[in-house]
Amino acid sequence: MTTTWVTVTAAEVKAGDRVRAPSGDELTVTRIEAPFLGMDTMIAFIEDSSERWFKRPMPVDAKVEVRQD
Repeated sequence: MTTTWVTVTAAEVKAGDRVRAPSGDELTVTRIEAPFLGMDTMIAFIEDSSERWFKRPMPVDAKVEVRQD
């Protein structure tokens, strides 16, 4: 099976997506905080699993890659 990455804006990401941020961070989104810190222009992706807890805030119009299997 081939894995490809599709570029979308952060606002298009849904819970369950595997995301690669512009920084190179990868996470499986389990929750999304929007707006983040009360700012409509910001969003935060959260991975909350038994392996780790990780939060990655970014602008809603930031380009991210979503894995397509």
